Amino acid sequence: MWIKICGLSTQAAIETAVANGASHIGFVFADSKRKVTPEYAKYLARFVPKNVKKVGLFVNEKHDLIEKIVETVGLDMVQLHGQESSEFADNLSVPVIKAFGIKNGKIPNEIADFKHHIILLDAPPAQFAGGSGASFDWNKVDLTALDGYQFFVAGGLTADNVSEAIRIFKPTGVDVSSGVETGGVKDLMKIKVFIEKC
Repeated sequence: MWIKICGLSTQAAIETAVANGASHIGFVFADSKRKVTPEYAKYLARFVPKNVKKVGLFVNEKHDLIEKIVETVGLDMVQLHGQESSEFADNLSVPVIKAFGIKNGKIPNEIADFKHHIILLDAPPAQFAGGSGASFDWNKVDLTALDGYQFFVAGGLTADNVSEAIRIFKPTGVDVSSGVETGGVKDLMKIKVFIEKC
């Protein structure tokens, strides 16, 4: 199963995630307290081995700038957290993870346009897209709507509830950011324990 640790901004956090079995490392390039510059992400990318995917998170960013950052950092994938269209995603040079906020357990019909991409189920966006620590009602989701999709579950995951999320959704992967933080900073022990529970 894929395990994505998102919003990483230190060498220590990346090395901890990698050493404990993370399959994907996420860098945030959208407005957020976890935002990193492309130049700093390029430096951090040196600590990510080739078998671990480097993912860049963007919100309604211009195509050309995304492609420039993909090239600068050496990103393997892009995660889109805004209102990007399927045509926009289709025209990117690397695989795409498209995030959808789940309200009242309803999976948006728009996921059908992204069937050949990877879907990420998240809590509805608050001030920033993703990383809010909020969850959505897992038991209300119609799981049959996800048949045939590769998908991550995100939104409020922690070491205490990730096993339950995996049991309910049987996802392709799980994605965590604030759930492995203490005081808004990545907590190395929380990263380790989260991955162990997956």
